[in-house]
Amino acid sequence: MSEYQYYEFQSADRPLSAKQMDELRRYSSRAQITPSSFVNVYNFGDFRGDPDRLIDKYFDAFLYLANWGTRWLMLRVPKKLLSEETAGAFKAGDCFSCRHRGDHVVLSFRSEDEEDYEWAEGEGWLASLLPIRAALMHGDHRAMYLGWLLAVQAEEIDEDALEPVVPPGLSEFDASLDQLAQFLRIDTDLVAAAAEHSAAKPRTSLSRSDITAWLSTLPTKKKDALLVSLVADDDPHLVVELQQQALDAVHGTTSRSDGQRRTAAELLERARVLGDARRAKEAEERARKKARREREAAKKRKKHLESLRGKEPTLWSEVHELIGTRQPKRYDDAVSLLQDLHDLAELQGDIGSFRMEMSALHDEHQRKTTLVERFRKAKLLGGST
Repeated sequence: MSEYQYYEFQSADRPLSAKQMDELRRYSSRAQITPSSFVNVYNFGDFRGDPDRLIDKYFDAFLYLANWGTRWLMLRVPKKLLSEETAGAFKAGDCFSCRHRGDHVVLSFRSEDEEDYEWAEGEGWLASLLPIRAALMHGDHRAMYLGWLLAVQAEEIDEDALEPVVPPGLSEFDASLDQLAQFLRIDTDLVAAAAEHSAAKPRTSLSRSDITAWLSTLPTKKKDALLVSLVADDDPHLVVELQQQALDAVHGTTSRSDGQRRTAAELLERARVLGDARRAKEAEERARKKARREREAAKKRKKHLESLRGKEPTLWSEVHELIGTRQPKRYDDAVSLLQDLHDLAELQGDIGSFRMEMSALHDEHQRKTTLVERFRKAKLLGGST
């Protein structure tokens, strides 16, 4: 199997400068470098840079995928919108970790599966996962819970360890969260088990009247300071910060869980139960579909046979003509007609007549071994019918 390693870095908040792009070129002469990204594919050899250092200095997101089963996602989030303490509550071995770097918290999701030999391209994954970063900045912690859940699946968590507080909306995945679960290869039954204790997703929209009401409660000095910051400061996250303040003021704090926190072992057992139920339901549905197909096929077959009533002499003549060509493909056509004649005879309660004709046909052509073998496979001879 050939080697495949995919590296992609993205800058979401600010474009890279020409100087930064020149600095990045030192790590690879073949990489695709733009003001917002660095992408490289390796079919042999390795990347010379350190992804941790590059994301600390230049980028907001990083994705790595290798065909031996490693998948890695890093997201850099401003610590004023996501504290290291909050992220740390979900830390779980190598599967999900976080660290503080300057004004940011860097989250790392890592999935290892050496048995996953299905070829997967890296292109497109990071674009579909990048909205998770924005969600984290808006207070959505579901992605971090998935990181912890991955560690449960990978058995990096002690069976008696309690789960973190379950974020709301775990049963209401958007496209990016669904992609994250797929990228990390998290068992859907385990996600379903975790979602059973997740509250409904809180309201995250604000009307103009909501905002007006909130602003009216702020002192004039604070409002003036906010306006100055919006106009003068080069802060791409200030609007998000204000939105979060307004949401907290208008809608208040939403409960993040429903019921007691469960242990890793309890989640795994519940996932097993849900998986058994799902598989049983799927098997039931497959059986229903198969039975329906068989009924439809039987109805169609009966209609076809009914159309052949009274045409038996003509069909037997066609069989003899087809066999007389000595062409293997024509033998197949003859066998198809014989099967029709057999089933029509059974339908009419006259299978004895068919067997007599078939016996005579076999005696006449018994030296044609390929033809006789076709008769046997189609169960047209003697007691095999």
